[in-house]
Amino acid sequence: MSLNKPVAKWNGRRVWIVGASSGIGAALARALIARGARVALSARNAQALALIAAGGAAQQTLLLPLDVTRAEEIAAAFARINSTWSGLDLAVLLAGSHQPVRAWDLDAAQARALVETNLIGVLNASAVLAPAFCRDATGAIAVVSSVAGYRGLPSSLVYGATKAALINFAETLYLDLAPRGIGVFLINPGFVKTPLTDKNEFKMPALISAEDAAEAMIKGFEAGKFEIHFPRRFTFWLKLLRLLPYRIYFPLIHKLTGL
Repeated sequence: MSLNKPVAKWNGRRVWIVGASSGIGAALARALIARGARVALSARNAQALALIAAGGAAQQTLLLPLDVTRAEEIAAAFARINSTWSGLDLAVLLAGSHQPVRAWDLDAAQARALVETNLIGVLNASAVLAPAFCRDATGAIAVVSSVAGYRGLPSSLVYGATKAALINFAETLYLDLAPRGIGVFLINPGFVKTPLTDKNEFKMPALISAEDAAEAMIKGFEAGKFEIHFPRRFTFWLKLLRLLPYRIYFPLIHKLTGL
């Protein structure tokens, strides 16, 4: 049984991608534009957004550069979407950053910046979207977290904490919004080749392209799933690891990662 209303078609559907300038966000934007969706593109890099928008018809895309840590910019962008398209069907909250951190290198200022982008940015957007969607009794929010939020992992000291928070947030958001007819999707990617994962200094198992990640997300939306996780050949094992007691989990992770 689908936990969300399946997306039957993309042609003409109004989608806002926050974090669309590179990686999965850019790949998702291109894929949805190709399917005929109207796509609003947001990120800090306006030039990159313009290049992506060039792949669609003139009236098909909307450029809305913004910084997710500034709530007023998100509110202004959403207002422009409403005035231009008279509403929004799906918001995909992808904006995020990644910095490998070990405990002995922890810096409070850098940690705070990561939390602001990864977690507070989603809260800023959701605080604008959720009340509006409830008022109109329509719309859906997709929160992009990561399998790094399933359990603690070496070098993911702050990043993993933000993603674990997003998983909990999306679950609770669903409990509140689903009874009101609002869709909530939780996206948990494994390793996807992007400028962010290029920072990793270890071998990333089951690494997939941003284009493959975008297609997996689209299939999940079309199926109406709550959690969309991929690639399953990797995420299946991480879900099993979540069930292990700490006395087994901790030494196993050290052995598997070499960290």
